[in-house]
Amino acid sequence: RVVTEADGYQPHLIAPEQGYRRLIEGCLGYFKGPADASVDAVHLVLKELVRKAVAATEELKRFPTLKNEIAAAANDSLERFREESRKTVTRLVDMESSYLTVEFFRKIHLEPEANQKESRNAPNPNLDNFSDNHLRKIGSNVNAYINMICDTLKNSIPKAVVYCQVREAKRSLLNRFYVQVGRKEKEQLGAMLDEDPALMEKRLQLAKRLELYKQARDDIDSVAWK
Repeated sequence: RVVTEADGYQPHLIAPEQGYRRLIEGCLGYFKGPADASVDAVHLVLKELVRKAVAATEELKRFPTLKNEIAAAANDSLERFREESRKTVTRLVDMESSYLTVEFFRKIHLEPEANQKESRNAPNPNLDNFSDNHLRKIGSNVNAYINMICDTLKNSIPKAVVYCQVREAKRSLLNRFYVQVGRKEKEQLGAMLDEDPALMEKRLQLAKRLELYKQARDDIDSVAWK
C-alpha cells in the first residue's frame, strides 16, 4: 500500500513518489552504521599513531608529566575531530535521503506498455490495481538507485573522514594545548617539567644575578668611554 501512494511534490517525475521515497529512505538508513564505523576506524588509527609518536620521542622521557599532558591533549583533539567527522558523514547520508536524484529515474527504461496493460487487466485486489510486474519494476528501480548512492557514498564518505580527521590532525592537533600552555604561570610550567623546586629557585636567583652583572657591565662601560 505504501508503494502505491503517488502523492508528493514531484509525482510528475517519480510515480508513485511517496512509495519510492519511503523505500529509499528506509534503505539509506542502513548506511549510517558503516559510515560511523569508518569514522571510528580512522580515529583508532590516529590514536595509535599519537601513542607511538609520543612514546618514541626521546626528549619527552625526561618529562613524564609533560609527556602525559601532550598525549591527553592530542587525544582530546582527536575526539573533537571524530565528532565533527561523524556529523559530516551523517549529513551526507541524510542529504541523499532528503532529496532524490530524479534524473536517475528519467533514464530508466520502462517495460513495454503492452505488457504493463496486459498485467493490469489481471484481477489481483491485493496489489491495489498495480500489476506484479509493476511492483517488481519499482523494486528493481529502487535497488538500482541504492546501488548508485552506495557508489557515491563510497567515494564521498572517505573524503569527508580524511578532511575532518586526518587533515585536521595534521594541521591543528596541539593548537589548543599550545594556547593552554601559554596561559600557565611559571609554577605550573615548572610542575609540567617535573623540576625540583629548589633547582627552580636556584635558577631564578642565578638569572637575577646575571641581570645585575649585565647592568654593572653597562655602567662600567658608560663611565670608561667618558
